[in-house]
Amino acid sequence: MKTRAQRRLAQLEALVQQRTAQLAELSLHLQSAREDERQRLAADLHDELGALLTSAKLDTARIQARLRQQPPDAAVALERLDHLSATLNSVIALKRRIIEDLRPSALIHLGLLPALQGLCQDFADSSGLQLCSALQPVTLSPARQLVLYRALQQALSNVAQHAAAQRLEVRLLTLAAAAPEPSWVELSVQDDGRGFSGSAPARSASFGLLAMRLRIEAEQGRLLLHAPAGQGCRLQVRLPAG
Repeated sequence: MKTRAQRRLAQLEALVQQRTAQLAELSLHLQSAREDERQRLAADLHDELGALLTSAKLDTARIQARLRQQPPDAAVALERLDHLSATLNSVIALKRRIIEDLRPSALIHLGLLPALQGLCQDFADSSGLQLCSALQPVTLSPARQLVLYRALQQALSNVAQHAAAQRLEVRLLTLAAAAPEPSWVELSVQDDGRGFSGSAPARSASFGLLAMRLRIEAEQGRLLLHAPAGQGCRLQVRLPAG
């Protein structure tokens, strides 16, 4: 027969398992709510702010056209309008970048592979790092595609901010498994940077990795990290295929 202490321990273990399951469910709900809010905010920016900026840009163009037909004393006003037009162009470009961060249009309209290729190309262009990518077609649900896209975004951001790397490899493939075990889709990001100088990544990177881990585990995936000091970092994201 179980002793009182053993029964109490079993109760505590059951409670821990229950709370863990509840936290996992809450994490999934929060991640879903966050993405829903991103979609709503992106739509508002596109529809409302976009309409206002377009109207302002058209008004500016009309005034510029009229001033160019006036005598030279309109030159000062025209110069200020040219400056305003340039500012509006910058704001419009900023709006587009924000919308793209909130709602990845490439993922929605082109699919996972072109979207990931676009992230890699943009990162290589902006960072100057040598980037080698080998991305194979994979099968994932839309929710897991978004998780993988966000994971690569965060991984590239960490490399840019913390790795001090010169070279980066990004790979995407399917890890086949013997039936009835499920196959896994794996995204790996390997850099030749400094790794972790201590026992843990920098604070800002650790927050990003924690958010990434929660998103991945909410989709029954795994996050693996290997980053010995001075030997670079290898990050692997594995999600169930299908």
